[in-house]
Amino acid sequence: MISTRGRYALRVLVDLAENQGERYVTLKEIAGRQEISEKYLESIVKQLVKAGILDGVRGKGGGYRLDRAPERIGVLEVLERMEDSLAPVACLEAGAKPCPRSSACRTLPLWEGLNRVVSNYLAGFTVQDLIRREPNSFDYII
Repeated sequence: MISTRGRYALRVLVDLAENQGERYVTLKEIAGRQEISEKYLESIVKQLVKAGILDGVRGKGGGYRLDRAPERIGVLEVLERMEDSLAPVACLEAGAKPCPRSSACRTLPLWEGLNRVVSNYLAGFTVQDLIRREPNSFDYII
């Protein structure tokens, strides 16, 4: 399950992509538009700045803006940064100790496949895609 940190990080990035122009946008403005606690957003934007996704400036005229173009900010990158793990099971988490049962595990291929599907799906979206999309347009059409 994606936490509020991951979901709110994407909302912040979409908000900035739609509202920043040439200026820095204050956390207060973002919090107001997104109806999210300014205090909670502070910890989220701090991680996004650390990841090189946002640029932040303190003081008068300060705030936040995207450090890259929206089409260069991947949804997978953002969620991997904000979530402890996107792996469906503990044995597939980054840095997990090898499971002594992995060679005989009948379900491991299922979890590996699910992990690939989720990662590949999320890797197919950028912040720019989230701006362009209508709320109900994520249906898969062949």
